Amino acid sequence: MHEYSMTVSLVNAVLREAKKKNSKKVLEVHLSVGSLSLLAHEQLKFWYKVLGKGTILEGSNLRISVEEGEVECEDCGYKGPIRYEERLYDHLFFPTVSCPRCGSFVKVVKGRECIIKSIKMVI
Repeated sequence: MHEYSMTVSLVNAVLREAKKKNSKKVLEVHLSVGSLSLLAHEQLKFWYKVLGKGTILEGSNLRISVEEGEVECEDCGYKGPIRYEERLYDHLFFPTVSCPRCGSFVKVVKGRECIIKSIKMVI
């Protein structure tokens, strides 16, 4: 249900912006989703289509691009891409987030976002 509530927020934000611009129709929404956000893209697209029915969003395209994760290590100063070590826990794969340089725990600085990058609309 995480995707549903996120998509409700997305649809409301797009409709607010379209109303500000007196838009007649939304053609496309470009969404940037972080690789660590745990949002399922197909579910986002499904709920976008369902929630857009009967609005100026109906028939518009939801385009999703992935923003890769980035970490920062306080021990050695590394800042960059995440190293993934997939391990099986309860039949699910989770990334182990550790410093690729020294192996220490790291702080995630990028990759959990969900941002509207652009909206194409008819005014």
